[in-house]
Amino acid sequence: MPTTQRLHFDHNAGAPVLAAALDAAIAAARAGGNPSSVHTEGRAARGRIETAREEVALLAGVAPARVVFTSGATEANVTALTSRLTVGRDEIVVDRLLVGATEHPSVLFGGRFPPDRVERLPVDRDGVLRLDRLGERLERATQAGERVMVAIQLANSETGVIQPVAEIAAMVRAAGGFTHCDAVQGAGRLRLDDPALDVDTMALSAHKIGGLPGTGALILRNPEVLPAALIPGSQEANRRGGTPATPGIAAFGVAAAQARRDLRDIAYVSDLRDWLEAELRSISSNANVFGSAARRIANTSMIAVPGVSAETAVIAFDLEGVAISAGSACSSGKVGPSHVAEAMGLPADVVRSGLRISIGPGTTREEAERFVAVWARVMGRLARK
Repeated sequence: MPTTQRLHFDHNAGAPVLAAALDAAIAAARAGGNPSSVHTEGRAARGRIETAREEVALLAGVAPARVVFTSGATEANVTALTSRLTVGRDEIVVDRLLVGATEHPSVLFGGRFPPDRVERLPVDRDGVLRLDRLGERLERATQAGERVMVAIQLANSETGVIQPVAEIAAMVRAAGGFTHCDAVQGAGRLRLDDPALDVDTMALSAHKIGGLPGTGALILRNPEVLPAALIPGSQEANRRGGTPATPGIAAFGVAAAQARRDLRDIAYVSDLRDWLEAELRSISSNANVFGSAARRIANTSMIAVPGVSAETAVIAFDLEGVAISAGSACSSGKVGPSHVAEAMGLPADVVRSGLRISIGPGTTREEAERFVAVWARVMGRLARK
């Protein structure tokens, strides 16, 4: 008797690897060649990297020369979050970093800024950055003669809440500051090439869109702003040292092209997510959907059933053949409340119960119906305890 296929409802932790992306990685690995070498194999490897760079550039809305490949979005974030910038021909020092309270851990702790120069900005109950508080902080910085950088995510990995990045970037630029955007969860779900996203730098990750883990990109959206290199070296036009991971980068290019195409099907994903939320709430009438009053990316739901431990529920779903999570993949393996939910000011019992469900364009209605049936069984058991 065939085993029922597991359900992957944890796309925000890592999307299933695309077959075409895997094929590109295998072909690059078999071909070999160091892209810095001038012989035939080296030039072929360089060609694969530049083809991928063009695809990532199209996804991000920049010229290919503005794409710097990294080992992942964490490295891209840490590279961008530095007090040392080259702006045009000038070397400048940024005095202070302001980060949203719901940012990814690689941003939340300030990258290369000294801890005493990092401040967290509050969010409202739906997880949206408080623009009034940002405005007040920027005004104080201007009066003090401080130059600031603001780090704000495009969409939250746990709740899916979309930040008003265009408005934030305009406020920061008017104050003479700089903006970095962790856009990892927006790829394939929002238009990253929107000119209104007038940020200076942006971080992307391959494995969130069907590429391989271990590859990402720092996007230099503002051609005048260059962060000091995190890893000095001659590769990536002297902006990131180390031999490029050609197989992973080749796969990233394929995944980036698919992410642009996925935007055409985003209404399907949104409708399926909304249907799922309605079904789960009909089963669990006391369920809370985090950030439900805010704009969210189409594939993400963070749902809490008060009294049901998130950690216990994740294990129960896993035993039923379903992969979901209790928050960010960078922290959900640790027992403890979500910093995102806490920053939103949610009640303690809700914070402890939050479950993240994230789907993709390949998720079918039949899979969603199977998930609903598992939810009914799991919650039927756990809610009685």
